[in-house]
Amino acid sequence: MPDSTTIVVAGATGNLGGQIVKSLIKEGATVRALVRPSTTKAKREILKNSGAAIVEVNLRNPDQVAKVCEGASCVVSALLGLRDVIVDTQQTLLEGSIKASVPRFIPSDFSFDYKKWPRHEDRTLDLRRDFSLNNQAIPSTSILTGTFMDLLLSPSPAFNLEDRTVTCWGDPDYKLEFTRLGDVAAFTALAALDESTPGTLRIVGERISARELAAVAEEVTGAPFELIQAGSISDLSEIVSVLQLGWKPNKTELYPEWQSMMSVRTMFSGAAEVEPFDNQRYPDLHWTSVRELLETHLA
Repeated sequence: MPDSTTIVVAGATGNLGGQIVKSLIKEGATVRALVRPSTTKAKREILKNSGAAIVEVNLRNPDQVAKVCEGASCVVSALLGLRDVIVDTQQTLLEGSIKASVPRFIPSDFSFDYKKWPRHEDRTLDLRRDFSLNNQAIPSTSILTGTFMDLLLSPSPAFNLEDRTVTCWGDPDYKLEFTRLGDVAAFTALAALDESTPGTLRIVGERISARELAAVAEEVTGAPFELIQAGSISDLSEIVSVLQLGWKPNKTELYPEWQSMMSVRTMFSGAAEVEPFDNQRYPDLHWTSVRELLETHLA
């Protein structure tokens, strides 16, 4: 008989996974954090100090996964990577969950709405779509989030806090979708403990245009931000194609530049919007705005 408060988390050593673990424990859950045999002592200590039970497992072995998932009410995947992780490793995690008769599964779908987006136009969305085709044998909940708001704090093709620029393709007044990692984690924790979740949940912390983003950044920093109109969505597609042609595969490069530009294209295109939103499903949650993110960071 599954324990409704026992949750298994894969990918717990990552940024999002670690925050999901903390949010679950805050909600009173018993958390089993799955780690690979190669996981460093430092990462294990962080999980241990958060209150999670650390369970070493070979994520390529469904029988081992099944054993560590026994009695859990939900398995949450926060795994990050390419096909070998998002499709292959998650498939093993899914098979192990089914063998252990876990009632529910939350895949690592924290992104745009990949079901709306054309195949071969965004590699990360293709991988999530490919895994979802196999994810039919257990009730699952896909949580869609738009872009992680925290990425605004590091230089990116669309926003550079250090250089004080906001770059856009297409309409500068089109509303972009951002959700802070901590808010995603808090929502995911509640969804993992909620036995009535539907197949898809959609959340966005703030919808804000490139023009508005520049204005907010100016107000918060007290310095001017340049809004750069870099071209159309078609121009952006040409950039992606050129970068792909010149790319040489590198095993150490998880997300090459063309992949980053693919994600930017998805963000500005409007073809993979997350709405309609489920932000009010758990009314006590606070949704961080871009202004709050920047103010906290600069403070």
